[in-house]
Amino acid sequence: MNEQQKKIRAMLADRKGILLVHYYARPEIQEIADVLGDSLALAQAAARSDARVIVFAGVHFMAQSAAMLSPEKIVLLPRLDAGCPLADMAGPDAVRKMRQDHPDAVFVTYINSTAEVKAESDICCTSSNALKIIQALPPSKKAVMLPDGNLARHAAAATGREIIAWEGCCPIHQALTGEDVAARRREHPRAVFAAHPECRPEVLALADFVGSTSAILRFARETKAMEIIIGTEKGILTQLAKENPEKTFIPASDALFCDDMKKISLDDIERSLTTMQPVITVPRQVSEAAKKALDKMLAVS
Repeated sequence: MNEQQKKIRAMLADRKGILLVHYYARPEIQEIADVLGDSLALAQAAARSDARVIVFAGVHFMAQSAAMLSPEKIVLLPRLDAGCPLADMAGPDAVRKMRQDHPDAVFVTYINSTAEVKAESDICCTSSNALKIIQALPPSKKAVMLPDGNLARHAAAATGREIIAWEGCCPIHQALTGEDVAARRREHPRAVFAAHPECRPEVLALADFVGSTSAILRFARETKAMEIIIGTEKGILTQLAKENPEKTFIPASDALFCDDMKKISLDDIERSLTTMQPVITVPRQVSEAAKKALDKMLAVS
């Protein structure tokens, strides 16, 4: 741990704070996390934490979720410009219009969405629990999943449920093609391929395993394969290598790099703890409605 990392840890202790870090964040930030996890694990940690301050090393929608789940805490997002292009692909007005078109449907909204969109939804999901959420819905109910169409199509194929997919996508995962995967397989013929469900259907069809970041980490620990091609954002490679030093991990494409997830630096975290800014808040009316969808997800999870 370098001097700046030690200083940040001391500042967190002084402020009774906790640092929540996504697997896609910078390696030097992952090293000092109180909780390192995927969106589900971080949402659960925010909900149960007794810290007074939550510092989020992720993107805006994650900090919003923490603020809604822990309204009595101060939630800091060191960079307000750390956004999510996928979350921006669905707005509350468009969701309200779709609800008019499908009045009897259950609207299942990916946690990668704004608080305003969550507020228009029935229940949230993450890539870790999406299948479980869909399977828990009444069989007679039609489901709409948003904003990630690839996740919706994967959930439909895996559960056999009819799902209306919103046509959004994560640009990072969408950039991975079947040709990319085929090229990596030719270079590493003994490797298995693990993919995130935000990838295109053609990519998921080539995968030996499909799952969330936490599920990919579990697969990597359990598989006997010594070479694994990874079809998700490169930040996960830090934890994969840490947990499995004897195995080789190959990014499926150089395009699997999210600028937004890498925006927050140690300097940003130190500055945020010094100024206690920027604080993430959600208007009460929005928060109350959105929190109901998050709470329903956590109850099923």
